[in-house]
Amino acid sequence: MHPPTARRCKATLATWAVGAAAGTCLLAPSFTTAHAIAGDRVFPSTMAIDDPGVGDEANFQYSSMRMPTDNGDKTINTFNAEYDKLVTPSLAVSVDGTYMMQNNPHARGFDNFAVGLKYLLYVNSGHEFMTSVGVDAELGGTGARAIADNFSTIAPTIYAGKGMGDLPDSLAYLRPIAITGQAGPALTTGAGQPNAFNYGFAVQYSLPYLQQHVHDLGLQRPLSNLIPIVEAPLFRSQGQTTGTVNPGVIWVNRFGQFGIEAQLPINRASGSSVGILVQAHIFLDDVAPATIGKPLFRP
Repeated sequence: MHPPTARRCKATLATWAVGAAAGTCLLAPSFTTAHAIAGDRVFPSTMAIDDPGVGDEANFQYSSMRMPTDNGDKTINTFNAEYDKLVTPSLAVSVDGTYMMQNNPHARGFDNFAVGLKYLLYVNSGHEFMTSVGVDAELGGTGARAIADNFSTIAPTIYAGKGMGDLPDSLAYLRPIAITGQAGPALTTGAGQPNAFNYGFAVQYSLPYLQQHVHDLGLQRPLSNLIPIVEAPLFRSQGQTTGTVNPGVIWVNRFGQFGIEAQLPINRASGSSVGILVQAHIFLDDVAPATIGKPLFRP
């Protein structure tokens, strides 16, 4: 649920692929009832920016990136875990923690912990469109002194997703395309600390959608469950834009997904080499809809 803050652009949030239990859940073949749905469109949980849906889910990410400093490059590795819980079918809360390791200078420990709130505003099934709003708060002083800031960052954000399933028959093979995006400020509480504007988008081509709603090409698993994707998380602060362009692929089914992306810095300030982003994601609202994945309240 959490968009990267201005500070986190130095180490783009990433995924941690772990857990035999998660792997067991993801081996099931069905792909029909994941949480972010608009008509025939299932929006996957993207890695560098957030999807427009809400749900009961657990996300694990790993990232590795080299960043320039005044004393040479440093490597930053992050392990991130997030849990989102539905309060109602349209409202979710989240908690988020990141463990970071870096060299030059050597430091390791937890980054500041974060909490969030996200509300699904609108879904148009016929046009495969959905939008939501949220706010994330990174709590200053909750992480290790060598890693985390002593000030908080508040990030109100709007999210949107649009599938191309309403294109005419002449453009049928473009229908598997979907575009998602997010935008919002990152407002710091520290005196003299710069604010930022975070934004980004993802373009994806869903092979499951192609097989099920356009033309069955006879693809077999795992190819039939793949979604090639390009994400671009971007950050604007103090007159400078930083970010990455992330080509990758997501393997998704009913109960969750795995993903991997390269992180290509858009300029020297964004990174000094190509990074990697890895994800394991579990749809708890599909794994255990009657227990842990059930909303706390239903209208």
